[in-house]
Amino acid sequence: MPETFVDLGSVTAPSGVLVLGMALWIDYWPELGRPLSERARTVAAPGGGHFQEQECEAVAVPAADDRPLRVRACTSPSPFDEEPTIAALEVSLHLPWPETADPSVPVRLGDLPVDRCGMVIGDASGLDVWTGMDGEPADGLADVFYWGRYADDAHAQFGGERIAQYGVEGPHGWLDLPLAEAAARAAELTAWRDREYGRGLLVSIDKHTDDHRFRQAGWQHPLHVGAIEVGGCQVLGIEWDQGDHSIRHHGERGAGQVYPVTLHADRDGGTVLRWTIPPYDVDDDE
Repeated sequence: MPETFVDLGSVTAPSGVLVLGMALWIDYWPELGRPLSERARTVAAPGGGHFQEQECEAVAVPAADDRPLRVRACTSPSPFDEEPTIAALEVSLHLPWPETADPSVPVRLGDLPVDRCGMVIGDASGLDVWTGMDGEPADGLADVFYWGRYADDAHAQFGGERIAQYGVEGPHGWLDLPLAEAAARAAELTAWRDREYGRGLLVSIDKHTDDHRFRQAGWQHPLHVGAIEVGGCQVLGIEWDQGDHSIRHHGERGAGQVYPVTLHADRDGGTVLRWTIPPYDVDDDE
């Protein structure tokens, strides 16, 4: 049966180098000695490849620098809840297939695990300024959420909107608060909980880092895909359902849960980056 692809959006790569990497580690590359963009340029120069240091992993390839690059995916049912989950991810690089390469034979670049914190597709230089979960937001804002056994009581006392996430009613909370106000509201909720109940209410502050922004951008997307701007470039982030990740991808590279990344020739003689995640097979657990 032929694969059916859905459009996920597009990314831009003005540096001419595109990266597919693990979201949790994007901002950690400089801690290992060299920025992500330097490593990616080196790997992409001969045609692309995989690079890794400690837990940080990514694939880099050359890409057109003057136009958006379309990203699409085909899906398979999740073994967790039977909802669609990504089985193959493709990016049109808008570069010609090399004349010396056989268009019927894919070029293997390496493999990648599915990061439990999501995957990022974007320009190598733009991702140098990516802010991870422990970073500080450029806009100085944060979101506050609360949920749990006594959430209705807290709502009666403090208010806050129901924030829909991933097609279901999400937690109560407030979006786009200045950091100081967000911290004050979270502290007030926590103090009230401790005074009245001791437990039964969870409170979180999510700063507007790039890590949080791509998740928020994907709250209404069936495949948890969100587009944001990072370093002047359009970037796509893909968050995996945690139940699906636990069943299919748990352990990641350490457990051998890695999936091939290849280059393919399309029908028009162009080059496509493809990451293939085989559909789940119940026999894999036997």
